[in-house]
Amino acid sequence: MLARVLRRMDVTARSFFAVVDQKSCFAGPLFELLLACDRSYVLDAEGVEVWPGSLSGGALPGWNGLSRLETRFLGDPQRAPKVLAAAKEGAVDAAAANKLGLCTAFADDIDFEEELRVAVEERKSLSPDALTGLEQNYRFAGPETLATKIFGRLSAWQNWIFIRPNATGERGALTMYGKPERPQFDFRRT
Repeated sequence: MLARVLRRMDVTARSFFAVVDQKSCFAGPLFELLLACDRSYVLDAEGVEVWPGSLSGGALPGWNGLSRLETRFLGDPQRAPKVLAAAKEGAVDAAAANKLGLCTAFADDIDFEEELRVAVEERKSLSPDALTGLEQNYRFAGPETLATKIFGRLSAWQNWIFIRPNATGERGALTMYGKPERPQFDFRRT
């Protein structure tokens, strides 16, 4: 059931941010949620840690057949085993997680809230249709399989999002591009 939930996250057109602080619990199977997210924001503070488990070694593969940890480090495949090795010694603290490449943003308590605010504002400023295309393709790195062709490369967004009202309507993103006014989006549509 957990593999199914994670694969459903992989094909959603929504943005996911993992917020790792003293109140979070990204350990064992829940560590897979951190890897399934688009970005991970980690607080540089005492007591903040993650703990990759044996499931991160490939027991819950994504649509591309690789573990989410392997997909995260496609450009440097030797890093995934290093993460798993570090986890065998116990929980991985925030600084070590940053060194291992598990953080998108690593900030102290002064900047942490601001980093999150900027990230949310950034995503809110984008057209929901553009995010559909971005998120759909972003999650399908690595080997191409039938599923990645369907959900990533061949999804209808490639031609469809550019003719929707959020793009070409009277106040759409493409229509308003280069003008001082901001586009107006229909957020009910994705």
